[in-house]
Amino acid sequence: MPRTLPGMAGDLEVRTRQKVARLADSGHDWITLTTRLSDVIAEAIPFTRTCWHSVDPGTILFTGSVNSKIMCSGSWLAEHEYVIDDVNRWWFLARGTHHVGASSIATHGDLDRSARHRSREGMGTGDELRASFVLDGIYWGAAGFLREEGDPAFTSRDVGVLTSLTDVIGDLLRRATLVAVAPDGDAIDAGPGVVVYDEHGDVESISPAAELWISQMIEVPRPAEPAQSKAVQAVAARARSLQSGEDPLGLEARTRVRTRSGRWLLLYGTRLVGGGTDRTAVVMQPAPSNEVAPIVALAYGLTPRERDVTQLCMAGRSTKHMAQRLGVAAYTIQDHLKSIFDKTGARTRGELVGQIFLEHYIPRWEQAEATPAGWLALTDDLER
Repeated sequence: MPRTLPGMAGDLEVRTRQKVARLADSGHDWITLTTRLSDVIAEAIPFTRTCWHSVDPGTILFTGSVNSKIMCSGSWLAEHEYVIDDVNRWWFLARGTHHVGASSIATHGDLDRSARHRSREGMGTGDELRASFVLDGIYWGAAGFLREEGDPAFTSRDVGVLTSLTDVIGDLLRRATLVAVAPDGDAIDAGPGVVVYDEHGDVESISPAAELWISQMIEVPRPAEPAQSKAVQAVAARARSLQSGEDPLGLEARTRVRTRSGRWLLLYGTRLVGGGTDRTAVVMQPAPSNEVAPIVALAYGLTPRERDVTQLCMAGRSTKHMAQRLGVAAYTIQDHLKSIFDKTGARTRGELVGQIFLEHYIPRWEQAEATPAGWLALTDDLER
């Protein structure tokens, strides 16, 4: 590894951050963006294998993945992220003050102290550098960078460089949530699908509709078997980890997933009773508008008040009505609308409805009777 001279690390951080920031106006979809980000990061922090994961900012469960030279099943990933205790789990980095960690540093140089590393025995991997990308307290994605067995470990300088990028990358991942990935074929439309897993996360049965929906999820490479989808396995692992009676309403093991065609799905998991085994079912279906609206609003960076104004816009309310409803002056509503237009790129209220939100399959913003707990969670609120 090259020797780092005084001042070089700071200069490297600045140069790398500038290269990352240049991607802001590219309009890349999530797959293309993460590929470009890997190229930029590799220039500053050499690695040989990498993985990227999108997450639902409300429930911290995976929604998609892009892997390069890393082969792992969805069940393995879910078990080591949401069930098995280990160093530098992404959800833990996201909720902490330090969003980046190296396995070698966390284990004081003994990688075998990491259950994740031990499980990769024979794969030839060495140290791992992990990052959770958080912007304004909201967790948008995660990435892991690996070196080969015998290669030099990641250093505190590497951790510092990647730490300097977490907010700007978080912003890019937030924006990419709004960009549909070109589908690998015709978009599908199907009813609810279901996958049933045993207590080990192995599939017992899967419906044809579930196979169709999983084929539309953004996972590169595609899972060897549909039931090994990382997004679906994450929901199943979360459901298995909940103790009996801990989540009676079934709100914890849920996630919203955007497909390649731009369609949003709602996935939720639950334990099954009877049959003599601890089985888990994951149900997936097209997401209703009140489930999608919060994540779209977050992706556009709208404030809570701007979300209120947008909801009233979707209902066709006048400025006067909005002001009365929200208890503010009319000019305050106009200020909020200007900010909304700036953030979404819309120029008029009609364009806001017709060209921005309708493309996310939100014909109207329905007010849910009760928003699921944690559905708009900040990282300070994330719980194991």
